[in-house]
Amino acid sequence: MRNVVITGATGAIGMALIEKLIQEKVNILILAHKNSNRNSYIEEYKSTTDSFSIDIQYCNQNEYKNFESNKKYDVFYNFAWEGGRDRDNVLLHYSNVQYVLDAVDLAKRLGCHTFIGAGSQAEFGNAGVPLNDSIAPFPQNAFGASKLYAGLMSRFYAQQQGLRHIWARILSVYGPYDGLETMIISTIHKLLKKETPVFTAGIQLWDFIYSSDAANALYLLGEKSREGGGYCIGSGHVLPLRSYIEMIRDCIDPELKLVFGEIPYKKNDLMYLCADITDLERDFGFQPVISFKEGIKKTIAWVQSVIE
Repeated sequence: MRNVVITGATGAIGMALIEKLIQEKVNILILAHKNSNRNSYIEEYKSTTDSFSIDIQYCNQNEYKNFESNKKYDVFYNFAWEGGRDRDNVLLHYSNVQYVLDAVDLAKRLGCHTFIGAGSQAEFGNAGVPLNDSIAPFPQNAFGASKLYAGLMSRFYAQQQGLRHIWARILSVYGPYDGLETMIISTIHKLLKKETPVFTAGIQLWDFIYSSDAANALYLLGEKSREGGGYCIGSGHVLPLRSYIEMIRDCIDPELKLVFGEIPYKKNDLMYLCADITDLERDFGFQPVISFKEGIKKTIAWVQSVIE
């Protein structure tokens, strides 16, 4: 894997993967969404050296069909997805499925041998058990249903195109470049401003994985010569959400106040989320190495740099 393509690269996962690929001196083609206010994140990486190059092209998902390049690539990482926070917009998420198939088509045209798509824990709904590819999916919103459908259809289509297909169902990733509206980033932001954030009771058991660990898993999926399939990416460990939040507070200022129990749980709130990473460990030798506390300190430093 010396030449890769990445779409949707400006989030926590994509940026961490870019950094991992730079460390490995892999040539990167980034297909970025035009006019995104996050494009400044990737512009700083635009470079060509004697050992590797980073090429940034601005191409929206609906333009994949027309994108051409004289260069050939090995692995296509597809993270692009429109409206991920709007979980119930059926028509929007249905259109994303077509874009994923367009990405498979583009991967074939660019000479790739492997297509790696980004799935989600939302495909499983409230499974209540550690998640792996053998667990029956049962999505409970349009986002999860469309991710499941995109994974299945892109798998069939990739096989028809002669591509190795891997569907990476990614759990809760946190780290630099994450969205400011996420629970972890918004909590850090409020605590840095000495505000008092409010939460549910925080008893739900959760699996968080730091972005560089998730990126390493994704790198291994592309680098190692294994058959395609589905893998869940997480830390493989859970703690009550309240424990994570208290660790965030303690890393900023242990004297700051937190309010738990003010926000009520919703009917279908996810109370248990954990990845079974046995397959990743067996097939690719993956092991997460960044503790939550270590990752949070890095994430706090990034948020501080953003709000200064």
